[in-house]
Amino acid sequence: MTLKLYFKIAAMEDLKRMAIFATVVQQGSMSAAARLLDMSPSAVSQHMRQLERSAGVSLLHRSTRQLTLTDAGQRYYTQCAALCEAARRAQAELAAERQQPSGELRLSAPLGFANHAAPALGAWLGQHPQLRLRLLVDDAPIDLIQARVDLALRFGNQADSSWVARHLGASPTVLCASPQWLAAWNQQAGRPLQALPAHPSELATAEWLQQSHAEHPQLNEEWRHEASGERFALQALPRMVSNHRGTVQHLCEAGLGLAPLSLLDVVQPLREGRLLRLLPDWDMGLLDLWAVTPERDALPAKVRQAVDVLRAYFAQLPGVQPRS
Repeated sequence: MTLKLYFKIAAMEDLKRMAIFATVVQQGSMSAAARLLDMSPSAVSQHMRQLERSAGVSLLHRSTRQLTLTDAGQRYYTQCAALCEAARRAQAELAAERQQPSGELRLSAPLGFANHAAPALGAWLGQHPQLRLRLLVDDAPIDLIQARVDLALRFGNQADSSWVARHLGASPTVLCASPQWLAAWNQQAGRPLQALPAHPSELATAEWLQQSHAEHPQLNEEWRHEASGERFALQALPRMVSNHRGTVQHLCEAGLGLAPLSLLDVVQPLREGRLLRLLPDWDMGLLDLWAVTPERDALPAKVRQAVDVLRAYFAQLPGVQPRS
């Protein structure tokens, strides 16, 4: 045996003994660790003696009733446990890479996604007959852990949490009103019926519609003029509020007020003339689209591929752009 090979084998034995030591501590006894590791208690005990002999210090206090760690053993265990966790994470990464999409994918999404579900995921689901989809549609935020959700679609700013958010794209926020609302608003002010507002300040007393989950909603909108860079902020009490994005849009199309809406949602109504875009030269910011997953070491293939499929789908939609 060459010296180089000897050191390789010795290093592997050291790693093995570190893992055995961590298991002994976690299981509370050598016999319990032996059962878990499919080893004999005497073999586990021998490994512990060799580990202490090599280290030159005692790691465990042994008695007939229990094992306790020495100070050195406690510090050593912390590093051994971290090593074992890193090995487990590495194995999980490999397992996730090998796994094919199968089982049930639990996807949470806002109500507005219902119309997108089939075109976004249909072809991909057809390619994987072992995969099932459970779509949980609700505009209210959902606890991913409690609901056992694999993947959630979210819009807007995400609150800090242990969950992982992956960016799918962004949609400009645009100010919309129906032609009939604009005509009535202009008539009250004595302007031509189809005149468009030139500055956000003209809309301070307008009838605003808002999506909100707040008990006491307050409209806070900000604009930036694309040519001059001028900024303007407006606060108003909305006349009508709903926790559902689609309902706000329907109220807007019915002529009940004006509303900031996502361009993703209103491309077709704008084309058909059911809605008008007000202040097109003023930037209202972007609404981010996110794929959110619980904190996990490695995503299963069904979740990882679903994120890629959704990102590709939204990227080709009118009204969606990548976040710069």
